[in-house]
Amino acid sequence: MKRKLLLAALLFPFVTLAAQTGDSVKVITNSQMIGLGGTHVLDTYLSDEHFKGFGITYLSHTERQRTGRRWSTILEHEANLSSVKDRANKKQELEGAYNLYWGKLYQWQLMDNHLRLQAGGLVNASLGFIYNTSNSNNPAQARAHLNVMPTVAGSYRFCLFNKTLVARYQMSMSLCGIQFSPNYGQSYYEIFSRGNYDHNVVPTTFVSAPEWRQLFTIDAALTKRFTLRIGYLGNMQQSKVNGIRQHIYTHRLLIGFTRTFSITHHAL
Repeated sequence: MKRKLLLAALLFPFVTLAAQTGDSVKVITNSQMIGLGGTHVLDTYLSDEHFKGFGITYLSHTERQRTGRRWSTILEHEANLSSVKDRANKKQELEGAYNLYWGKLYQWQLMDNHLRLQAGGLVNASLGFIYNTSNSNNPAQARAHLNVMPTVAGSYRFCLFNKTLVARYQMSMSLCGIQFSPNYGQSYYEIFSRGNYDHNVVPTTFVSAPEWRQLFTIDAALTKRFTLRIGYLGNMQQSKVNGIRQHIYTHRLLIGFTRTFSITHHAL
């Protein structure tokens, strides 16, 4: 009996170490940002005029990654609202959209972990509207699409004035997807009340519906857990389907905070 107790006492540290090395830690980084900037809208279903104005954006960016693994998960919630006017400053449109981005990125650590490169893809689901306050017939246009977007990102950690800063750039471009659109001259009454389908769900590619989205941020640590984040978000969306041309360009200067925390999953 004494030998068994002695053996158990000797093996206990090694068993504990093996269990600890089997544990996995998930590092979660979440940023909450508000952005202000310009918006440019064209939708020939509502008007042939170009509209320009000002908009606001809320952006939540979350990245999850387990230690020792190279794949990370990206989740973004983006909500936009803009008020734009035509060149004569007589007509007004309201534009709004919600975008959900989810995807996976593979990483490479370079330059003694100062440089981090990532590549992968995101899926973007978007719902929105454009409302023309001057139109009596067909005053509004619904927006809905689902896109697959190849994505690359890079971040670089450096010191400036004895402060550690992290600069990050992320770029996504549309590859293919599907989009809702009325046909040219078709009313929403025909679609939803009379049920007259006329190629209203259209497959799209980077040719018929190109999109280029870029996000640039700089992080400056305030405390061990909270970081100030400033940046720029630009999104160039275009489409030409069912004889209707549409583009929505948004430019936003961002400011917000980033929080990093860890969750430990214990091995059984």
